Amino acid sequence: MKKIAIVLVILVLALLAVVLLQSSDIAIIVNGQRLVGPAKLATEGWGVLVAIVALFSVAILLVFVFAGVGLIVLGVLVLAGLLAVWFAFPFLLPLLIPLFLVWIFVAAVRRSTQSGA
Repeated sequence: MKKIAIVLVILVLALLAVVLLQSSDIAIIVNGQRLVGPAKLATEGWGVLVAIVALFSVAILLVFVFAGVGLIVLGVLVLAGLLAVWFAFPFLLPLLIPLFLVWIFVAAVRRSTQSGA
């Protein structure tokens, strides 16, 4: 996984270098003179920097959105599975209710012992 991350970072840096060194059709004029050389590279670099920050912000937002959607989908799948089991094995319901109550009791006892420790 670490090697993949290093390769991706190198790939992004190479892409950034290509974008920065590529000539653009935009002419920046300061005091009647066109910017050339390092000054032009520096001013174009700010645009690339703003784009990188915007892309990272969107990526972070999408991570939270997809995680939220994933939790909702997981919850729906669990409920659908419970309904399918309930319809497929209705005779297990009288057994599952006492087991559920025992589970709740054990969880409450464990929580009280963990919070007291």
